[in-house]
Amino acid sequence: MGRRPLELKHPKLTSHTVDFAALPALPRVDDVFIALGTTIKVAGSQAAFRTVDFEAVVAVASAARISGATRLGVVSAMGASPRSPVFYNRVKGEMEQAVSALGYTSVVIARPSMLDGDREALHQAARPAERLGLAVMGLFRAVTPANLRAISARDVAVGLVKAVKARRRGTHILLSGELQAH
Repeated sequence: MGRRPLELKHPKLTSHTVDFAALPALPRVDDVFIALGTTIKVAGSQAAFRTVDFEAVVAVASAARISGATRLGVVSAMGASPRSPVFYNRVKGEMEQAVSALGYTSVVIARPSMLDGDREALHQAARPAERLGLAVMGLFRAVTPANLRAISARDVAVGLVKAVKARRRGTHILLSGELQAH
């Protein structure tokens, strides 16, 4: 499910464009993966950001749980904490608490560092400060701790899928270093 149609086509992939405020009933599912998010700047306000990064994520996780999902993989953010003084990190932490309380057998939360990749290809707004940060991070990659290194969305996805498929019970946090491809 997404806010816009996927360009990716695969015989085992079905894409549904939905309004996250009015989700349709989901088909029976076993595992659910959620990588839904925005920025406050793109959303336009803190309230709009919360609508996507908390309400929509929790709505999908809840609907999937009702449809039988027992394992959840969700992308959050480095520094997420419901007690954070930083609004972005606080919302991410509150989302983590909410999805962890939905009764899943296994919840895996990925907390990547800065995502590295082609934003234009993903139909996302270019972020000049982020580009500068990624360039600087690239220069110091060899001496940067793994949890702080920029990471590709692909590495986040692969690490999250592997962790969910491991079938461990409970809630597990994967920091960026654990998601890095070696």
